[in-house]
Amino acid sequence: MTPIHNALGQPIGHRLPEWTPPPRPPREPMLGRFCRVEPLRLEQHAAELHAANSADTDGRMWTYLAYGPFPSLDDYRTWVQRSCLGDDPFFHAIVDSATGRAGGVASYLRIDPPAGSIEVGHLAFAPALQRTPAATEAIFLMLQRAFTLGYRRFEWKCNALNAPSRVAAQRLGLSFEGVFRQATVVKGHNRDTAWYAAIDTEWPALEGAFTQWLDPANFDDQGRQQLRLSALTRPLLHRQG
Repeated sequence: MTPIHNALGQPIGHRLPEWTPPPRPPREPMLGRFCRVEPLRLEQHAAELHAANSADTDGRMWTYLAYGPFPSLDDYRTWVQRSCLGDDPFFHAIVDSATGRAGGVASYLRIDPPAGSIEVGHLAFAPALQRTPAATEAIFLMLQRAFTLGYRRFEWKCNALNAPSRVAAQRLGLSFEGVFRQATVVKGHNRDTAWYAAIDTEWPALEGAFTQWLDPANFDDQGRQQLRLSALTRPLLHRQG
């Protein structure tokens, strides 16, 4: 894109003559074929989520999060009550369409309508949800809602040492943007934070990649994928890392 210069000859960002800040995400559920993503509710979801999370017997799913694991349902309910029922972060439960039970959470956070920026985070997928089409579809639905509302930027941040999260971000079509060194302290340990994002001009191609991957024809009778999502999204990445 050709740089724009002001009257002083200084380069400035391109104009956004029709830019209007988007609304905050609504509370209506997001419906897919494999899952439903809906606002997290204490009485409706907490017990199901804690039961699903309990299959993670070594606590691996909590290593890079600032909280957890939760030994008892009461502990988990207390955390949900204190941390998960506000507007930012805006927590959602991921409900498996086949079982009707919640198996993970994901959140919108750092919601900034004036900047058109929104982040996905607090991803806690129980073992039964991990590496399933429902897990992928859940993030797709959150991407789709954000860009449909008019957000310009969808962010994903993770501990720079969390290799699976970094691979997942790029598989989902989010481009690497760098590492913030000594960004924070989590559970008494330093955390460098890796940043990934997709922007609105990239969304049409990304949406097409997700649609192709989620098509029933891409799965055999055993539910196994024929074409990997990463094969569709890798050519769309602005930068890998």
